[in-house]
Amino acid sequence: MMKFVVEHLEPELFEWCAIEYAHIAEMVGKENILFTNIPAKESAKLSSCGEVTEKKVSGLHLKKACILDPYARKTLSESDKGKFGCLILGGILGNNPAEGRTEKLTGSLPYPTRNLGKKQLSTDTAAYVAKRILEGRKLSEFHFVDEVEVQLGEGESMTLPFPYVLEDNKVVISEKLVEHLKRRKGF
Repeated sequence: MMKFVVEHLEPELFEWCAIEYAHIAEMVGKENILFTNIPAKESAKLSSCGEVTEKKVSGLHLKKACILDPYARKTLSESDKGKFGCLILGGILGNNPAEGRTEKLTGSLPYPTRNLGKKQLSTDTAAYVAKRILEGRKLSEFHFVDEVEVQLGEGESMTLPFPYVLEDNKVVISEKLVEHLKRRKGF
């Protein structure tokens, strides 16, 4: 199985991030995930989700690694499964429009890159799509909705301006994230 490495790139471990990271662990299995660049004081929040380290991915000297970056020239495909032992994802709370912050990884690490299309995806959506591609699904076979509206309460909603996968007429999104948004009335 492919190892998913999430390089946390935010100044702290926001609850939103922890929810997305837990969702990734549910999808790929906690034995297949490594969270990097997590402050020691925050590591307990993720310890049940997978391996956690304070080290940055640049200090791990990973072998056969690949960085997922929407600006990469090549698209991830099933044939990459044999080429790479791990996929590095940037743990970034995305802005819309994208600011190209994945370059913090691609500009400093000696690994090849792949994209999952040209759109910016949430970290958990990227992990889901990558896992399914490595299992044999083509990117063109995914159906994305460009944004998701979350009902926060009566007459209140919030739009998440990022593509999410639609499977069996249901958006692939963490129910815990939806509950978090409803509780907080936003991010």
